[in-house]
Amino acid sequence: MRLKLLGSYVDNVTMAETIARVEEIMIAKTPTQHVVINASKINLMKQDGKLAAIVNAAPLINADGASILLAGKLLNTPLKERVTGIDLFVQLLQVNEDKGYRPYFFGATEEVVQTVIKKVKQGYPNLDIAGYRNGYFSEEESPDIAADIRKSGADMVFVAFSSPMKEYWIDTYKEAMGATFVMGVGGSFDVLAGKTKRAPEWMQAAHLEWLYRLLQEPRRMFKRYLVGNLTFLGHVLKEKWQLRHG
Repeated sequence: MRLKLLGSYVDNVTMAETIARVEEIMIAKTPTQHVVINASKINLMKQDGKLAAIVNAAPLINADGASILLAGKLLNTPLKERVTGIDLFVQLLQVNEDKGYRPYFFGATEEVVQTVIKKVKQGYPNLDIAGYRNGYFSEEESPDIAADIRKSGADMVFVAFSSPMKEYWIDTYKEAMGATFVMGVGGSFDVLAGKTKRAPEWMQAAHLEWLYRLLQEPRRMFKRYLVGNLTFLGHVLKEKWQLRHG
């Protein structure tokens, strides 16, 4: 079931239901862009109509952030569960191995993406990797990159760079790449490679991953999490007021 929350659509699905939807998409073979929403993405969408249009046109939109679940409760739009981008990414690696799909890894630094490939080969020995490329390129190179991905015969593409760049890029080149399922995975390559540590499970369960990231990189994350979370709260309170007063 698709819901509307803070100006964004979001699919009210569990992880298992999401995997089932992805497998349906793979069978249909229609080039599909997958997106997740969190507090930061909602803040960006409020300022960027193009990004909002791309997100809302996506056939599958997951609630990545605990903030989205909290907003859903406050706005009488409860969601079943949080489906984080990194958890979905990891589960889809298993799907690729089980179903014989060929993934392509695009993004991060050369060192990080090579480490990801090494770890994926170790963890999924029967996985046939279509290819990989770092995320440093000029816009002029984009058509050639998309053509190279098409030549690789990739079935799924995981794109690891930040928003809104990844949403723009995937929207522009998803047809040219020829892959069926294209997912923006943000910083997931950094986590898988061990460059960035993920919060302990108890902090994830307590919805405190943002605090863990802030403590890890206070200068870089201050604006995103402290300022960004306050901005997001403002959007939630504004929508709450509008719901009450019509």
